[in-house]
Amino acid sequence: MLWNAKHSFQEEPFDNESELEAAIGEATGALFGQSRVYLEIKRRIGAKGKTQNIPDGYLLDLSSTKEPRLFVVEVELAKHDPLKHVAVQILEFSLSFETSPQQVKNAVKSAIMGDEKATQKCQQYASANGYDNIDYLLERMIFSNNFNALVIIDELPDELETVLISRFKFPVEIIALQRYRSSTGETLYQFEPFLEDVAGEIHILNPEDQGQGLDISEIDTIVVPAREDGFRETFLGQSCWYSIRIHSSMLSRIKYVAAYRVAPESAITHIAPVESIKQWKDTNKYMLNFSSPATEIGPIKLMPKGRVKAPQAPRYTSRARLLNAKSLDDAF
Repeated sequence: MLWNAKHSFQEEPFDNESELEAAIGEATGALFGQSRVYLEIKRRIGAKGKTQNIPDGYLLDLSSTKEPRLFVVEVELAKHDPLKHVAVQILEFSLSFETSPQQVKNAVKSAIMGDEKATQKCQQYASANGYDNIDYLLERMIFSNNFNALVIIDELPDELETVLISRFKFPVEIIALQRYRSSTGETLYQFEPFLEDVAGEIHILNPEDQGQGLDISEIDTIVVPAREDGFRETFLGQSCWYSIRIHSSMLSRIKYVAAYRVAPESAITHIAPVESIKQWKDTNKYMLNFSSPATEIGPIKLMPKGRVKAPQAPRYTSRARLLNAKSLDDAF
């Protein structure tokens, strides 16, 4: 239940995928942020005589000036045996993407050109970042980049996330979107926005309004919150850190791990180079092994009433930014 003094909201599960897709359309801005374009396209892709399928949509991620990315989207309900269905669909999407990239480009371009707002946003991005037109932008996103997938589901079983981690070598991001309704018919949606903890809204349309965010292409460091006993025993003593949730699309970028020591220290104090990232036991989390012992930096302190709050979960940044930071406000 979600509650306030005026209303209580009870969870109202989606009856079918069409209702979930309608919710995605309604919440698009908040769900994906202003640096991305969501296109609901249901067109068959895949080479004739080979694997063919119909994705539910595509997400154009324009949050980086250097690495625009395309995510193939699968919309699914948990009651439809997602463990088997989603895994198969994602695998087939990746095969179709590899065998028929021109079909993907044609489908995406057609959808962009049929949407005035999407056309404007893509044209502005292309112009600001050195692409002659939308066609060249799509060439970069589809032919020069690896396959990326996004699953949007009404309920995320841990088992599904674990399978996606262990079975696929390409990034698969997941968003859980739930619906709540009050007795008066008012609707609320609950979700974690797409990659909200990765980088800020800094690179679309207006270069003068770039805020404090970090371009995704610059990310090479994950900052983990650590209690004192775990910090000394594991981070320093064993040169590793484990049982961490990490975004699938961030795995290949992480070269360093830094420790934010919780109160009373309330500061980032050490950083270590990462030698390997492994799945943690049979879970949906990871273990980071260091290539050498952690070294001191900072301290990079939490500022009272600062812009950045004390990390409660992993955060992403760059080693260069950490080495120049005086406070957490500088670090993220």
